[in-house]
Amino acid sequence: MRRSDIGKRCLHLIVGCVLSSGAHAGDAANFSMGVGLDYSSGRYGSSSTTETTSIPVHALYESGDWSLKLTVPYLFVTGDGSVVVGSGRGGRWSVSTTTTTTTRSTQSGLGDVVAMAGYNLVVSEDGGSGLDLAGRVKFGTARGSLGTGKNDYAAQLSTYTTFGDVSPSLMLGYEVLGSSAELPLDNAAYGSVGVNYAFGEQTYAGTEYWYAQRASATGYEQRELSLYAGTRIGRDTLLRAYMMRGLSDGSPDNGYGLSLSAGF
Repeated sequence: MRRSDIGKRCLHLIVGCVLSSGAHAGDAANFSMGVGLDYSSGRYGSSSTTETTSIPVHALYESGDWSLKLTVPYLFVTGDGSVVVGSGRGGRWSVSTTTTTTTRSTQSGLGDVVAMAGYNLVVSEDGGSGLDLAGRVKFGTARGSLGTGKNDYAAQLSTYTTFGDVSPSLMLGYEVLGSSAELPLDNAAYGSVGVNYAFGEQTYAGTEYWYAQRASATGYEQRELSLYAGTRIGRDTLLRAYMMRGLSDGSPDNGYGLSLSAGF
């Protein structure tokens, strides 16, 4: 199947989610918005360090088995231009370029806007186990070292179950990356495995291991380990924090983040 055909199918999935959400207007609907702060730093296999700070703003709409999410990030990238930081997954993949300057500078601006739609394929009666399908489009709104300027398309399956307060999860996906003559990219499979522990109805914590194939001949595979925790403030407000450690040259050496979201 051609790259463009796969991308169009992912886009059709998201359009179908939008239409179906409208068709199920009678279902219980929830809307929330949030803002975050993410920081990462890494060498990405080069001799210099690239630092990335992202301030993402997101909106999430849920109705029945469907969910729609739109994320708009503002980025600050400090480096010598030898690394382009993508934002298909929160700015956590990178590819090396042929830039050979030794001058460090900071670029800032709009990052790649990401739209994601999900559907609960299977859900247990108690809601403790399930299988979800999601499609994602990363629009190439970022320029320079802030992004590739091309659209990316991804589809993924996630499954989870609950044993008391412990909830293991598994996610597998495939991403079609926009390629150009200046920055040739390859499609990549990715996935994660994690476990979540609920301390009660309001607070939780967990860990996640992430892996992705390398995105280019000059890039590296990604391997990361993250620790996270979250707590509800009141009824509809969620505060979440994480820290991560990169385990390969394709990932940041380290990173951390904080996000706050509220329902309406």
